[in-house]
Amino acid sequence: MALGSAIGTGLFMGSSGAIQTAGPAVLLAYIIGGAAVFMVMRALGEMIVRHPVSGSFGQYASRYIHPFAGFLVGWTFAFEMFLVAVFDATAIGVYMGFWFPQVSQWVWVLAVVFFIAAINMVGVKVFGELEFWFALIKIVAIIALIAAGVAVILFGFGIAGHDQMGPQNLVDHGGFLPNGIWGLLASFTIVMFAFGGIEIIGVTAGEAQNPKQVIPKAINSVPIRILLFYVLTLGVIMMIQPWTDITGATSPFVSIFESLGFQAAAAVFNVILITAALSAMNADIFGAGRMIHGLAEQGQAPKSFLKTTSNGVPIMTVISMIIALLIGVVLNFFYPDQVLFLLGALATFATVMVWLVILIAHIRMKREIAREQRLPSEFPVPLWPAASYLTVGFILFVIVMVGIVPDSRPALWVGLIWVGILTLCYFGFIRGQGRKPHYLVDQTEPITVLPPKR
Repeated sequence: MALGSAIGTGLFMGSSGAIQTAGPAVLLAYIIGGAAVFMVMRALGEMIVRHPVSGSFGQYASRYIHPFAGFLVGWTFAFEMFLVAVFDATAIGVYMGFWFPQVSQWVWVLAVVFFIAAINMVGVKVFGELEFWFALIKIVAIIALIAAGVAVILFGFGIAGHDQMGPQNLVDHGGFLPNGIWGLLASFTIVMFAFGGIEIIGVTAGEAQNPKQVIPKAINSVPIRILLFYVLTLGVIMMIQPWTDITGATSPFVSIFESLGFQAAAAVFNVILITAALSAMNADIFGAGRMIHGLAEQGQAPKSFLKTTSNGVPIMTVISMIIALLIGVVLNFFYPDQVLFLLGALATFATVMVWLVILIAHIRMKREIAREQRLPSEFPVPLWPAASYLTVGFILFVIVMVGIVPDSRPALWVGLIWVGILTLCYFGFIRGQGRKPHYLVDQTEPITVLPPKR
């Protein structure tokens, strides 16, 4: 599910904007961003192993910061998931323009809304089965693209301009930092969006069998996946096609085949991109549903969100998702050229806000463990406390950059308005149980040290 959400349109479509902003240095941005994401996930993992619950970071924030923090992060995560779903639906509209350039983008977005709604109304079994196949298709496609790209760079296969392909493409068109340090810094407003959704690992912790083994293994694999699916893939693309030719009119994954003259391959990969976007939407809706269900259990969401149909469909979540996606249809109708970037920037704000609360909750938990001399964590974060505070600083820097970069500045204002609305809702409507810190059971066990072998 985490792969389904994190490896989607942010990589396949959003990477175009990041490449235009930073040039080849975007690879450095993905590595730095990936390191920050790893620290966030390790912080979340330490809390999960100590308290394996389905509500995950919403309940951790309620327990270790304040009930309002749990309310804020829970609803902001659901908001992030809905935003990313609209972003993915919008991207599908762009992908369909490859075959039907004369059809308005909003028409395809509307069609996707009805398709996703139908999938979610059928039942959880179909939902999960489709997600498995959608995720498998895009992972296989990325690995195939990397292998084919490396083969083209090494052997050429008679493709025109092969002598210009290779690592030199990363420095031949204005240098590795063509837009300077500023371009690299500005690219983080797009790059961090690509990682949004990886925290879904935590949402299902309470449902995982043996979470103390499964969750650490999943979290520790994050850096390898980031290097493979983001850095290596985009590196291969920019070695074949100069970064200046990646305009964003189509996905860089499609334009690379077009530039090589493989129209049939470009069409096939376009189909894969559509399934990838549907996969990400599927995972996002799943994550939003689980989080809102947890909020309802804590008294921080309407009780109606607890209701499910006879075949296990959370009906209110599906209805809310349809409404959110229909808003995306309206945005595509009025702002077809700007909507993709604005949605990405707004989702970046929501994403880093969630990560910031996770980090603060973790820091407060570590202080409480030390103060009360509780058992040491079984899955502690590395380089504590320096790396944790450094990551908090980086997340705050990304939020500031969203406000500084002119194109993404409206996203900061909308994000702050969202936080203001949640604040009014919490103090105006939440009562009783919703105002109490969530009770968590500490399931930490003593760490046993095996004697050395003789």
